[in-house]
Amino acid sequence: MNYFLAKTEPGAYSIDDLERERRTTWDGVTNPQAVRAIRAMRPGDRVFIYHSGGVSSVVGLAIVKSEPREDPKNPKSAVVELEFAERLTPPTTLAEIKQSKQFEDWALVRQGRLSTMSVPEKFVAWMRRRYPKAKI
Repeated sequence: MNYFLAKTEPGAYSIDDLERERRTTWDGVTNPQAVRAIRAMRPGDRVFIYHSGGVSSVVGLAIVKSEPREDPKNPKSAVVELEFAERLTPPTTLAEIKQSKQFEDWALVRQGRLSTMSVPEKFVAWMRRRYPKAKI
């Protein structure tokens, strides 16, 4: 199983929306590096949901439910189906992630505008320690 992080503006689509709808098509990604991350997703992989736009926090977890496919609205992009797994309460802020000094080489810290990315195993382990009851 692999782990990814997907950013979303909570005013556009939030963890509340995903929890209510239970499942969504994750689309709208155009950066080539972020599209490669979506194309690398496989059913069963986990995706940390990150609220951007001033909130800057990991707020929940989703499960990849489909193989990636071409975005019908943009042939240079890709989409996957995500299913709500759980909220992570309290959210883990970007400030906490940076303060840990463990992830300075990760795209979340280095490339603030990248919307979708793979997650290093050391971050997964760190999150498991922060949320021992979560199904990370």
